[in-house]
Amino acid sequence: MLRKWTQWVLYALLGLMLHGCSSADNEMAGGNLAAVNHTVGAINWFSVNGYRAHGGGGSSCCIIMPTKWRPGLLAYITWEFDPDPFAAAPPLGTDEFRAFMVKHKANYQHHSATVEIPEWPGTQSCDLKVHFLTCNQVKVTTACAVYGQPNYPIKEAKQMKEPAVCPA
Repeated sequence: MLRKWTQWVLYALLGLMLHGCSSADNEMAGGNLAAVNHTVGAINWFSVNGYRAHGGGGSSCCIIMPTKWRPGLLAYITWEFDPDPFAAAPPLGTDEFRAFMVKHKANYQHHSATVEIPEWPGTQSCDLKVHFLTCNQVKVTTACAVYGQPNYPIKEAKQMKEPAVCPA
C-alpha cells in the first residue's frame, strides 16, 4: 500500500513539473523566412538568428519563433549583397567566366543588423519577412498581409537606388 501511494505521489509531482514546461508563453512554432529586396542590387543569401535562406524572393523554410509575441524579441540578420547583379559576363563554363566570377565575387558585401521584431496580435504571426533597404538597413514584419496591400506595415518602394549619402 505504501509503495502504491509513493508511486502516485511521484507521478503527480512529475505531472506538475511537466505542466510548467508546457506554458503557452513558451510555445514555439515554425514559419517561413521571406526576403523582400527594395534595392537595385541582389541579396544572394541571408540568415536570421542562424536560420539561413536564399535572398532571391519567395519563402524559405524555416525559422522557429514563439507563438506569442513578447518584448525584447530580436532578429539578428546577416546577408550577402551583390551591388552589380546584372554585370555582363562571358559565356558560362568558360575560363573567362570563371575568372570573371572571381573578380565579381570580390565586390560582394557582407552586412549585419539587429532589429526588434514588432508586436503581432495574439498568436497570429505569418512568417518572418525581412525587407532589405538602401544604406544597408533592414526592417522585419510578421504581418499576414502581402507587400503592397494597404494594410501591410512596410511601405518603402522597390528598386530604390542608393543615395549619394546615407543617413548616419
